[in-house]
Amino acid sequence: MLAIVDYKAGNLTSVQLALETIGVAGIITSDPKVVALADRIIFPGVGAAKAAMDNLKQLGLADVLRDVVHRKKTPLLGICVGMQVLLNFSEEDGGTNTLGLVPGKVLKFQSTNRRDKVPQIGWNSVMWSENNHDDPFLKGVANGSDFYFVHSYYPVPKDPHCVLATTEYAGVTFASALRCENVIATQFHPEKSGETGLKLLANFSRQSRDFPSP
Repeated sequence: MLAIVDYKAGNLTSVQLALETIGVAGIITSDPKVVALADRIIFPGVGAAKAAMDNLKQLGLADVLRDVVHRKKTPLLGICVGMQVLLNFSEEDGGTNTLGLVPGKVLKFQSTNRRDKVPQIGWNSVMWSENNHDDPFLKGVANGSDFYFVHSYYPVPKDPHCVLATTEYAGVTFASALRCENVIATQFHPEKSGETGLKLLANFSRQSRDFPSP
């Protein structure tokens, strides 16, 4: 079972429809018991870090996500805000402590030119990390492919080996995709990124249970 986490902030329908396009069934749920039983989890995101964390706590999902990731080693894919909330801390909303599943922090872009407006909205190139270019999540997608972004903040993981891919914007080369063991995350929206995004979703959804090991 693939669970799409409903924490009252995610872009749920777009993710579910994208999965249906590739023949994968995803269950939208805010039930911690269903999330705990899932074989695979997608943690989508649209919105702000504090609201996301408040909703996760109120729904009883924060502790469940920590448990399934750390103890059960369930594969999890975070998207956009769903990626940022996986780290320890975000500058958003005056500073927000987040899930802490991936060591690191989230910073706001400080654009100094008219070209790179904040938020970044639109397509941008994603370059695979030299150390992780053969990761199964990236299989069949060309290095330098364009993906769709909507964000004002970007992740800074503590461990550079977790960086799957990078993107340049507003004078910053930031981690646009991460993998830390069974946790994968993208700052861009694969569900809004055409065939290349669908390929990544298929790679995540269809791999065997030992997917966390590249």
